[in-house]
Amino acid sequence: MLDVCLLGTAGMMPLPNRWLTALSLKYNGSNILIDCGEGTQIAMKEAGINFKPIDILCITHFHADHISGLPGLLLTMGNAERTEPLTIIGPKGLTRVVTALRTIAPELPFEIKCIELNEQDEYFEMNGYHIHAFRVKHAVLCYGYSVEIRRSGRFSVERAKEKEIPMRLWNPLQKGNTVEFEGRVYTPDMVLGPARKGIKVTYCTDSRPLEHIVEAAEESDLFICEGMYAEKEKIVKAKQYKHMTFYEAADMAKRAGVKELWLTHFSPSLVRAEDYMPQVRDIFANAYLGKDGKSVELMFDED
Repeated sequence: MLDVCLLGTAGMMPLPNRWLTALSLKYNGSNILIDCGEGTQIAMKEAGINFKPIDILCITHFHADHISGLPGLLLTMGNAERTEPLTIIGPKGLTRVVTALRTIAPELPFEIKCIELNEQDEYFEMNGYHIHAFRVKHAVLCYGYSVEIRRSGRFSVERAKEKEIPMRLWNPLQKGNTVEFEGRVYTPDMVLGPARKGIKVTYCTDSRPLEHIVEAAEESDLFICEGMYAEKEKIVKAKQYKHMTFYEAADMAKRAGVKELWLTHFSPSLVRAEDYMPQVRDIFANAYLGKDGKSVELMFDED
């Protein structure tokens, strides 16, 4: 099970009941935070999310509305007596930016490990998460993220017995570990069936539409994508500032074959956003407005 909570949905500036951009993903006691805009701490408190289990922070880009909440969050994590290291992933220049922001949070009781993204696509495996960082098209260097929880094949007791594998080795093999015992090597494929469908969430903001985003989001259970503008006449502005409209996001969701789309990162000038959703659903039926605190528990498919 993957817990997903959209913490902030505003773009450019916080508004009443809408904090700046942030997303929380929680799996097996570990928490990923994607972006950390102003108000993230308050949004986490309102959602009942603990600060201490945050192990990984993914930053899309270095515009203030996506990272301005970081110094305060680091101080709060330090005041919670956290000692475990924090991994921060972000575009090239991340170390410099984090160091500058830490001018007002200089002493922390935990280590910060910065991983700078340089390639079009980069992949990481941490704490049970498989993270795909993919470059998008914004006014500055910017990345989207797909986060997967993969699921191994079903364990076969019959195959384990047929191969005379000692019972003490069943558990590590079931967890995907290769084991050497009494001069023989045992591998997971000896006892596991084909990999089963896992859980996938893709998050993208800020960008113009790209085929690369469609490919990264393919068959996601949830696609969270910016919809800066809903008024169709603002397509010119979207192109100028390298943002997306509701309809462009819906088109990508349709082409990627995702299960559900949440729109986020709305322009502060956008009012009555729900009025535009019938036109959005004409393109992609399972589309919804993102709201601060909107959450879902994504479950593995039943076998």
